[in-house]
Amino acid sequence: MKIGILGVLAWLVIPAWAADPPVSVTVAGIRVTPDRWDKQANLARIDKYARQAAAEGAGLVITPEGFLEGYVANVKASPGTTRDKYFTIGETIRDSGDGARLSPNLERIRNLARELKIYLLAGFAERAGEQMHNALAVFSPQGEIVLRYHKAHNDDDEPFNTTGTDFPVVQTPLGRWGALICYDRQLPETARILAVKGAQLILVPAWGSSNDMNDAMMRTRAFENSVWVAFVHPSRTLIIDPRGNIVAKDDPAKGDQIVKARITFDGRIGRGAIRSRKPELYGDILRKQ
Repeated sequence: MKIGILGVLAWLVIPAWAADPPVSVTVAGIRVTPDRWDKQANLARIDKYARQAAAEGAGLVITPEGFLEGYVANVKASPGTTRDKYFTIGETIRDSGDGARLSPNLERIRNLARELKIYLLAGFAERAGEQMHNALAVFSPQGEIVLRYHKAHNDDDEPFNTTGTDFPVVQTPLGRWGALICYDRQLPETARILAVKGAQLILVPAWGSSNDMNDAMMRTRAFENSVWVAFVHPSRTLIIDPRGNIVAKDDPAKGDQIVKARITFDGRIGRGAIRSRKPELYGDILRKQ
């Protein structure tokens, strides 16, 4: 099939997903602080707040970074973490011909997503042989892992983790999603890659900073890439539209809480300055300083 020059130019300037029909979903972030090392207590929290969010109409529920084990990978925040101790708490995902075989804790989360008929993002430490990863998985209402991601950047504070090397974007019935984990968001290239690959919503479970500067950063990531952003942190949760507006946020005066918003993937996606990109000019960005 031949494509004329006008067709090529249209493909370069106007993303293919710009013509998608509008799709809506209620996104809920669990703004809750887990206990370090206590997976059973944290599983109970996931169960409690996922059920509450689903009862309130959420179709996608998101935990903070490393929620299952309480984000013990960060040796600055969790000085008692040793390599041997950390490796013992890694969850496992083994791919097989009939689907992923999961460790019991992940199986419990999968069954919860299936029971509640929601998409459920869980953050956890994953073990793959002799490597550990700061990981997330999004389970579908059918119990399938539709998105799996390993944190690609850290601030030299996760010495026992191997960083990821890919930025996947997945198609779901509720839009196209990509994910970053915490420190990844501070590198603008990461969100841009996801947007260029077609993400309409970027999921950002986190644990690090949650101050005014972070709010401005997350608004910028949404605005500069013309995408929705859901930032979920134990102390701060934001849902931001493609124009950089915060449409839902936590109440600092309250403790543990659910933050949710009904979002629509419509003509705002990809319609900001990102449509004026000139990739042929950006070769210098690949140079190492």
